Parts: sequence; structure tokens; C-alpha cells
Amino acid sequence: MASISVGVQSRQSTAAAAQNDLANKASKLIGQAKALGIADRDINTAGYYVGPYYSPGGETISGYQASEQLLLKWRSVDTVGKTLDALVQQGGATNVGVSFGLTDPKAAQAEARTLAIVDAHSRAQAMASAAGVKLGQVLHVSDLTLSGYPSPVYDIRAAAPAATQLPVGELNVTVTVEVDYAIA
Repeated sequence: MASISVGVQSRQSTAAAAQNDLANKASKLIGQAKALGIADRDINTAGYYVGPYYSPGGETISGYQASEQLLLKWRSVDTVGKTLDALVQQGGATNVGVSFGLTDPKAAQAEARTLAIVDAHSRAQAMASAAGVKLGQVLHVSDLTLSGYPSPVYDIRAAAPAATQLPVGELNVTVTVEVDYAIA
């Protein structure tokens, strides 16, 4: 699955004008996402902001800016490049990022956890043999796996002349375990 972060922004002389312009741009972007087949449940607001921007000296308010960032779930990873192109070129997205993950990582994580524990046992056995002792019973097992990585966001100011290429390749699932053994 691809997690696509897309956003739109506006700068106007008043906060109300920036917010109104942003609402129109967001509506166009959301409409394009839906036209691509993204379900309502897979379109989430990730951020929304309205506030002033200042003159180069930072002393006076030059106007107001508004931005909205959406997080979209795209389940057809082979076509994510074309999807990004459509979101930028027809949807008006100006801030775009993408990351890849599993729709349901639990099975892959369970398999990786089992392999990690088998590997931990093998390493512990090798160390015990090298130290001239026997490996005893397991005293403690911990899953030290970290989850969640921030997605990069790229600023795209103009439509790309060529189709966006995003090779998917392989997705690695990493699990880190700690196993403490008694020495017999």
C-alpha cells in the first residue's frame, strides 16, 4: 500500500480570502482523489493551518496563508506514479510525499518475530559454545521493534513533464528482539 501525502496552499490579503481560496483548492484535490477511485474512508486530513505571513523584515503582516494536507491510502502501488501525476496536474496538489507499507503488517511481523527469535537462539548457542558453557532456559524475551517512520514531503511547484516513476521493489519487515538465557 502507498500512503500519499498531498496538500494545497493559498496566500491572500485576508485570512478569510486565504481560507476560502484554500477550500476551493482542497475541494478540487479531494474531487480528483475520489475520481481516481480513492474511497472516502481512505482520505484523511493530516493538517490544516491558517495564519499570517510577514514582510521580508518580519515586522509587518504581508497577508495570510492557509494550507491543508491530506493523507490518502492507495492500494495499487504499481500505478502510484500516475496517481501522483494526476493529483498534481489535475488536482492542484503542491506538497506531495509518498511512503510504502503493508496493508496488514501483522502476519509479516509475526513471521519476522519468529525468525528473529530463532536467530537469537542460534547466536546465543554459538556464544555459549565459544565460552565453553551450556545454554540454559530462556529468562526473558522482549520485542524492541520500533514502528512508524515519518514520510518525506516534497514541494512540487509545477507539473512534471514526464510521468513520475516510483519503483516499488521489495518491502522489508524488521523485528528486533532481545532474548536473555540462563547459563547452565
